[in-house]
Amino acid sequence: MVFDDPISGKGQVLTEVANFWFKKTENIIPNHLTNEPLDSVLTPTEIEQVGGRAIIVKKLTPLPIEAIVRGYLIGSGWKDYQACGKICGLTLPANLQLAEKLPQALYTPSNKAAVGEHDENINFAQTVELVGEDLAQQIKQISLQLYTFASNYALKKNIIIADTKFEFGLDENKQLTLMDEVLTPDSSRFWSTTDYQIGTSPKSFDKQIIRDYLETLDWNKTPPAPTLPVDILQKTAEQYSYVQKLLTQ
Repeated sequence: MVFDDPISGKGQVLTEVANFWFKKTENIIPNHLTNEPLDSVLTPTEIEQVGGRAIIVKKLTPLPIEAIVRGYLIGSGWKDYQACGKICGLTLPANLQLAEKLPQALYTPSNKAAVGEHDENINFAQTVELVGEDLAQQIKQISLQLYTFASNYALKKNIIIADTKFEFGLDENKQLTLMDEVLTPDSSRFWSTTDYQIGTSPKSFDKQIIRDYLETLDWNKTPPAPTLPVDILQKTAEQYSYVQKLLTQ
């Protein structure tokens, strides 16, 4: 869902955090960065408008899968677990609590829905139908590897990555390539280790503030999106900036 209300500085934060992780993980998988300077394609006026929140990337063929990895029991995963003891069809041990670390990180992909529609959870067999056995296996293994690497790094910064999603494409040589954004506050759920407590919903350094606000509204989650209050936007901007500094400095 796209909201009309801008979050101050969000573009710069997402770009810096994504670029940070792309460079950190380039030994795991190639990514879409080109290192081409903006002035090779943009005028000075255009650079002034988008500087700090624009990059030049490789042209890829996107794959129709949202590669979601969950390390903790929260959000829609918690709701599914309460209902049936499973997340996306994967059976979990009994008596797990809200926000508890999972016995092992779970790969729970979804499809990429059309603009304005909701992505739907799919199982591994369905990803094979979409991209073939080899690519499906690569996406799963690399997604779990990326999550494990990033999670271990973030813990040293006192940040828990509860869950995240990755997107991939194929380059001109059909090589799997990491693309879009990676491990940002828009694509991940970040918690502070100091606030973390099993059984409670931890404070998040991401768009959870907006999610929580929307849950208080009588809105059916279809367009048009409601207007977001100024204080909600400001708090979200502060959280984005805070986690950026923690991760990248």
